[in-house]
This record gives sequence, structure tokens and C-alpha cells, in this order.
Amino acid sequence: MVTEKKFESIAEIQKLQELACKVPEDVFIHSLDNEIMVDAKSFIGLFTLDFSKPVKVVTESEHVHKVLAEM
Repeated sequence: MVTEKKFESIAEIQKLQELACKVPEDVFIHSLDNEIMVDAKSFIGLFTLDFSKPVKVVTESEHVHKVLAEM
């Protein structure tokens, strides 16, 4: 499942990273053009993405998608 999201703050990105670490499923973040893909559980990996633009959150975790929808 894929959710496209524009993160508005560092706190939101941090919340996603913490959430990703709590679920057993893989959680990846892709740039919209799919050129960059990082593991959302990797704090350092998150620095490779441009969060001034929307990104795609890819995971089979329904819980993650639900929380993203509420953010």
C-alpha cells in the first residue's frame, strides 16, 4: 500500500520514523519519481530525501497508513 504525503515539520518526520520502528512490517519512503528509496526505520537514511515535496510511504502496515491519514 502507498500513501502520498507532504510532511510539514521535522516532528512529523520523527513521528513516522518512531512509528516505523514499532511495527514489524517494512516501511519505506520513496521520492515521487522513485529515484530515492529509504528505510523509514533508518534515522540517517531520512536525510537523503527532500521533504519540501511530497513523498510516498510504502508499507503493508495498515496501522502506519491510518496514523499518516490522521497527521
